[in-house]
Amino acid sequence: MHDQPAEDEPGRRYLARVGELLHEVLDTQWAAIAQTAEAVADALRHGRQVHAFGSGHSHMLAEELFYRAGGLADVRPILFEGLMLHANAPLSTRLERLPGLASEILDDHGVAEGDVLLVFSNSGRNQVATELAAEAHERGLTVVAVTSIAHSQATTPRGGGRRLFELADVVIDNRGELGDAAVEVPGFDRRVAPTSTAVGAAIVNAIVAQSVGLSLAAGIEPRVYASSNVDSGDAINNSLLEGRS
Repeated sequence: MHDQPAEDEPGRRYLARVGELLHEVLDTQWAAIAQTAEAVADALRHGRQVHAFGSGHSHMLAEELFYRAGGLADVRPILFEGLMLHANAPLSTRLERLPGLASEILDDHGVAEGDVLLVFSNSGRNQVATELAAEAHERGLTVVAVTSIAHSQATTPRGGGRRLFELADVVIDNRGELGDAAVEVPGFDRRVAPTSTAVGAAIVNAIVAQSVGLSLAAGIEPRVYASSNVDSGDAINNSLLEGRS
């Protein structure tokens, strides 16, 4: 390992690949990102809500939008514990393939016509993501998918339905490859180091930044959290939590 040229070390190649994908996203996905930011800014301007959902590791992207320094205060993540990993990872995999669960989640969470829903799923093939997107669309929400088109097109949807990118109003391609993991390590039989989380987090924050810019351009003061670890942060955040702008 130590005999490898520095530029060929697996960790360096991973960072380089993430950088390449971010450039690809900027070059090819900006229109979809900007469209999403417009939908978010418009929803918030009219008193609607922004929801975010992902299962498995994709739930981290929903959390990235929530209660975050520099993030929008008016985001409601759909964090269904059974679909997260900390309690029982194999169970979460089984649940994300369970027909009918999405409808129950939406009913419990509460959504309304005019809201925006961001759905994160790298593969875009499991029922909980596809059914959630389809039903939210039927309920009058604007549905945004952040997914890997390459991965999704290389697989069949579970349950015989459609894939996430075929259901959403807006599709943002994270440009990831089949299987997500991006780095080959000599002597090992599978790739390592997935890109969907790193690139997805960048996409999420690009949407936030753009929506804040749009709000300000429309003369609206955006509700944005500060870091609770700066001296003024607690006062700012407390005012937002109390509903004051």
